[in-house]
Amino acid sequence: MARLFRESRRDSSSHSSSSNGFLQPAAAAAVSSTSSPALPSPFPDLGVALSAADLREAAYEVLVAASRTTGGKPLTYIPQGAASGAGAPPSPASSASSASSASLQRSLTSAAASKMKKALGLRSSASTKGVGSPGSGGRAGGPPRRPATVGELMRVQMRVSEPADARIRRGLLRIAASQLGRRAESMVLPLEFLQQFKASDFPDAQEYEAWRTRNLKLLEAGLLLHPLVPLNKSDSSAQRLRQIIRGAYDRPLETGRNSESLQSLRTSVMSLAGRSHDGTSDGCHWADGFPLNLHLYQMLVEACFDNDEGTVVDEIDEVMELLKKTWVILGINEMLHNLCFTWALFNHFVMSGQVDIELLSAAENQLAEVAKDAKTTKDPNYCKVLSSTLSSIMGWTEKRLLAYHETFNTSNIESMQGIVSIGVSAARVLVEDISHEYRRRRKEETDVARTRVETYIRSSLRTAFALRMEEADSKRSSRNPTPVLSILAKDIGDLALKEKNLYSPILKTWHPLASGVAVATLHSCYGNELKQFVAGLTELTPDTVQVLKSADKLEKDLVNIAVEDSVDSDDGGKSLIREMPPYEAENAIANLVKVWIKERVDRLKGWVDRNLKQETWNPGANRENFAPSSVEMLRVIGETLDAFFELPIPMHPTLLPDLTAGLDRSLQLYVSKAKSGCGTRNSFMPQLPPLTRCEVGSKLLFKKKEKPQNLQVRASQNGTANGNDPLGLPQLCVRLNSLQYIRGELENLEKKIKTCLRNVESAQADITDGVDIKFELCQAACQEGIQQICETTAYKVTFYDLGHVLWDTLYVGDTAANRVELLLRELDPVLETISGTVHNKVRNRAITALMKATFDGFLLVLLAGGPFRAFTRQDSQIIEDDFRALRDLYLADGDGLPEELVDKASSQVKNVLPLFRADSESLIERFKRMMVESNRSASKNRLPLPPTTGHWSPNEPNTVLRVLCYRSDETATRFLKKTYNLPKKI
Repeated sequence: MARLFRESRRDSSSHSSSSNGFLQPAAAAAVSSTSSPALPSPFPDLGVALSAADLREAAYEVLVAASRTTGGKPLTYIPQGAASGAGAPPSPASSASSASSASLQRSLTSAAASKMKKALGLRSSASTKGVGSPGSGGRAGGPPRRPATVGELMRVQMRVSEPADARIRRGLLRIAASQLGRRAESMVLPLEFLQQFKASDFPDAQEYEAWRTRNLKLLEAGLLLHPLVPLNKSDSSAQRLRQIIRGAYDRPLETGRNSESLQSLRTSVMSLAGRSHDGTSDGCHWADGFPLNLHLYQMLVEACFDNDEGTVVDEIDEVMELLKKTWVILGINEMLHNLCFTWALFNHFVMSGQVDIELLSAAENQLAEVAKDAKTTKDPNYCKVLSSTLSSIMGWTEKRLLAYHETFNTSNIESMQGIVSIGVSAARVLVEDISHEYRRRRKEETDVARTRVETYIRSSLRTAFALRMEEADSKRSSRNPTPVLSILAKDIGDLALKEKNLYSPILKTWHPLASGVAVATLHSCYGNELKQFVAGLTELTPDTVQVLKSADKLEKDLVNIAVEDSVDSDDGGKSLIREMPPYEAENAIANLVKVWIKERVDRLKGWVDRNLKQETWNPGANRENFAPSSVEMLRVIGETLDAFFELPIPMHPTLLPDLTAGLDRSLQLYVSKAKSGCGTRNSFMPQLPPLTRCEVGSKLLFKKKEKPQNLQVRASQNGTANGNDPLGLPQLCVRLNSLQYIRGELENLEKKIKTCLRNVESAQADITDGVDIKFELCQAACQEGIQQICETTAYKVTFYDLGHVLWDTLYVGDTAANRVELLLRELDPVLETISGTVHNKVRNRAITALMKATFDGFLLVLLAGGPFRAFTRQDSQIIEDDFRALRDLYLADGDGLPEELVDKASSQVKNVLPLFRADSESLIERFKRMMVESNRSASKNRLPLPPTTGHWSPNEPNTVLRVLCYRSDETATRFLKKTYNLPKKI
């Protein structure tokens, strides 16, 4: 018997077209001139290197095993070449084989009527195909041979060579002989084949190695990577099988005999294959894990399609009967079958070059079954493959439907209905039956079909519009772009008619307002281009008018189509009309006016830059002590408003905010530049000298020839000593007045605007009601600028202009000899200048700022006056009297600042002055206590130097320390030397 098998193999090996027993596609099928590539598989990747040919051969083995074991009689082996030779009478052995496996050997008739084809809406192709068979090819000099049985048909359809088929059947016969009564679903076919065949059963070592590797990879995929029951990480059988398979790749596994290695392999495989979810299954689970089972089953489903023409074979009923026999092995059910068959029908429609409308219709009908199935199960594996399959289908359809003007025309428009139907059906299942988000929001009753079709319409029309735009642009005869929009308007009108007559009748099946959505989209696209065109205009010209007229005609045509299409809609088309804002000439005029506004505002900003560079801020320029530039600025703004309201336009109220916003920004710019050159209070604040201790016992703190090292003052870079100093006190007062003048005139500008609004021709009686015209930017800038200039003026006067009095004189050397009277005399003319120059509405603010600055300066002299100042406890009375005199200066016997305001400003100084009256011992104890309380690591014997915060307070350690630094007695100076080793001089 073995010799007979070897001879049969040698006799038939010459017919093999492939080293692995499979016919190559090029040899098995002719490629149609209109064919297209197949779509990528929607099933998850297996993660193991199994080719399509490997999967096809494995699927064929499952098919033959499942079919042969359904018969009631023992299996017999007859070489395929002998059993089905053309014209040869059947032998007794062949008859026995047919009887034992009736499903495979059932005879085929060329004119058999297919119930399944009829159900799918497919016509029988037997009458048009002659006597040939699917994928059988032809022999030279004669017609192609038709397969005599469904088994032969499946072999040809799955491109299995006769020698490979013979080997498979021979192996199954051996298995049946050694395991009588055992059914295919109780076997692990790759394991059994490895047990039965050895290298000598193959034509060459290369084919044997490929076969052996394929079976090992099938075991790896079915038992380790994608088992029916998930593996436990600690499963010893899985670990052992993994080691065996890896070892077999490095050192070939000896097959075809009952070796120790094969026994070890069998033990591990059967242990894993025997597992089931309920633990009661007597079958073997090696090919029913997801997604391996789908990959194998898809190879079987492909046999339903003619290898030459890609159409469904006439024998589809018999083929499907065979495929169902594999379900128990592959774990396939009706739902998975429907999904796989739907994918195959759609994929073959795609491969036909989208010309086989029958396949498209069949896929549509089969998808309806899938939609029913999707509502009956929530199995995660099924939902996963359902989602990926339908997503792939929808992805292909949407790629064409999102630009259907480029995909379909009068020659292929008949396929559009089916493609839209499939795309929409797939989307509906994905959204309604798979999407969790949809189920959560189901109350909103989302119309998936309508939503998708509307997306197709809008996307395709936008794409078509862009193409027409390019064509119109290529037709222009000069660089003037104006004619382009006129040409485009006519082309878009033609496109709208084509949409209405050719595509909308199809799309109305899913969207009743298909034409309306289309023209609304075109209206929007053209409107965007028109807006860009008008935005680039500087004046109205004949060409501009021509474009506007073309746009007006196009708009009327589009609106008419939308109205006609929405007559029977629920809202009468109002929602569509709302999507189509009119192309009014007013928009063009408005844009031109905006250009005019921009030019005026830009011109005003340039004027601000030029004039402020020349502004001297001379207080004698006018009686009100305003800067001439501020008066001129407001005059120009008034003229701009007059010119605006004289424009012959009907939309003054609409465009007024644009103008006032621009004017507001210009005024803000003026205010910002007016204050920008003044600096801030920090520009004139002195830098504090290092801490020192007093030299007790010396009445004269410095020699006459020795000049005191005063605090350095950070003066403004723009400061000069002459009368034209832009930062002189009179000039700063003029800046302050100018900002106050502008702030006061803003209210007059607002009144002027409201008056002009009432007088324009287009105004209504209540045009100013509810109008809130505010120059908010300028208001805020003036408020901030006035505050900044007040502070800058005060600190400049105190620390810069009067620095020679404050730092060079006050309390230097002998406290009693250099008291505050000189500072008061110097402050008098300053106050007179401010009172006589500054506007009465901001005068008190300026004087208050000066008061705060002199109080700060007075306190700095006491706490940071440098080593040429020293105070005794007896000096405290002099200091308190001097500060009282300084306060009285601003009170002016009731004619000055309010007393509560002066009290508030002087509170800090009043709180610090009692420290100068306290004795040194109590100050030292106070200082130590505060340091220990504020520093956990400090002790009374080891105190860190407190930081200078500038917030002077009797409760702040640095303040107390500074009082000690300027205390002229032994106790203080000894403490400072011992604690901080402070020097006597800088």
